[in-house]
Amino acid sequence: MLEVSRRLKEMLAGCAVLALAAGCGAAADPSRAAQSDAVASTQEALRQNSAPRLTPQISGTTAGLIAISAVNARVAWASGRFGTYALTTDGGKTWQPGVVPGAETLQFRDVEAVSEKVAYLLSLPSDTIAPRIYKTVDGGKIWKIEFQAPDLSYFYDCFAFWDPWSGITLGDSINGRFPVIRTFDGKTWHDIGDRLPPALPGEAGFASSGTCAATQGHRRAWLTTGGTGTTRVFYTKDRGQTWGVTTAPITAGVDQAGGGFSIAFRDAQHGILGGGDLAATGVVANIARSSDGGRTWVAGAPAPIPGAIYGLAYAGHGRAEGWGAWGRDDDDDDHGHGSGSVRVVATAPTGTAWSPDEGRSWTALPGLAGLWAVDFGSEKTGWLVGTNGQIVRIDF
Repeated sequence: MLEVSRRLKEMLAGCAVLALAAGCGAAADPSRAAQSDAVASTQEALRQNSAPRLTPQISGTTAGLIAISAVNARVAWASGRFGTYALTTDGGKTWQPGVVPGAETLQFRDVEAVSEKVAYLLSLPSDTIAPRIYKTVDGGKIWKIEFQAPDLSYFYDCFAFWDPWSGITLGDSINGRFPVIRTFDGKTWHDIGDRLPPALPGEAGFASSGTCAATQGHRRAWLTTGGTGTTRVFYTKDRGQTWGVTTAPITAGVDQAGGGFSIAFRDAQHGILGGGDLAATGVVANIARSSDGGRTWVAGAPAPIPGAIYGLAYAGHGRAEGWGAWGRDDDDDDHGHGSGSVRVVATAPTGTAWSPDEGRSWTALPGLAGLWAVDFGSEKTGWLVGTNGQIVRIDF
């Protein structure tokens, strides 16, 4: 099953516009306060519904880029094939590409950025090297191996961090168990797979953009999987000590070709899930939404992206202003505040689209192809990355 899963993951190498339901109205009211509220509401609707500006940037590499992690509107790290990473510290005006020594045969399917100096990289296994996690604390001058899997049977898909030192990594199941690993010091990783519910036969994550794991606040995390004909979401409120699991209405396909690919939360309760079926040639059920911390999911409007969504992100995620903002924590609020932007961008090699209303409606962004991942450094500024070293800045 592992070899089948790997072949399908390698298939990841690889529109019509849905009606945009926008608008805002208010009943006539003689009071100036009500009129002022109506004007403010209309202005907010116009602001939310403004189409983004797209600016291609020069990455300095032709290697395929698979993941992007933005610290803020100035600093972002990208990662990809042939041991490649790239860093910008000036909003993308210039990118500094590099190759991690000794990792030239590895694919970095995820990158997690802490600052312009500190970042983590997650690799797939190669023919001879088991999956690894690297870390730099000097802007990429030196990379240290923080973790290496026991052998080549391990396949890690993505990781996500609560803070600069604490994170969690999802791996494909082995013998009915997920070899999930966790760190609390940014240096040592420990297997906590026994804490998760058992895996279904062949259940796996998708290393399509490094976003099959998400964190929020200090304690919450979510992992999404597929490969079984069922899309599942695992969730924790205590940093992985205990877990629940549920299903989501995302087309999971057959023969391990579909399921949940990308998950994001804007606060403790409100999240969005993207995925689909790699084998599909048309648009399928590829979006689901949650308003109760990931315990239940409802179908969103399908994004106009054929096959499967590889990555999605809120414009203005919880860490929008850097790692200090990651301390903004709704963990103690079971109702959630609905904070943060509800604009979402979703992408795949087959297309890119954006939603002004958290997946209730979508508009395609024409002219974009071969893109794998998206992330935002603020509510207005983010980046998309993809094949042949593509980097596109996106601004609302």
